[in-house]
Amino acid sequence: QVQLVESGGGLVQPGGSLRLSCAASGSIFSIKIMGWYRQAPKDRELVATITSDGHTNFADSVKGRFTISRDNAKNTVFLQMNSLKPEDTAVYYCYAIIQFRDYGPDYQYWGQGTQVTVSS
Repeated sequence: QVQLVESGGGLVQPGGSLRLSCAASGSIFSIKIMGWYRQAPKDRELVATITSDGHTNFADSVKGRFTISRDNAKNTVFLQMNSLKPEDTAVYYCYAIIQFRDYGPDYQYWGQGTQVTVSS
């Protein structure tokens, strides 16, 4: 049983910053990948991911503005969002690819989402 709990969303002015956090709880052997997606009116797009080894990947639209990091000991991922733009407004969803035992299968989990609104 796994839960992903996000925090840190809210309202911010253009050019401002927010820091999102997502903590995974449960009987977890390892989390191979953690990351963030965001849901616009119609489309869900990948924002950023980070592997257990620290390799990162970013959407072109956020490169240079967002950073992603994780605390493996606490099963937590962070998304630091700087220089925010109105087009960053979306519901942000944490996700994780989780393994429950060594050599076991991988499972994907999603958080409930946290609203980020960038507006003056």
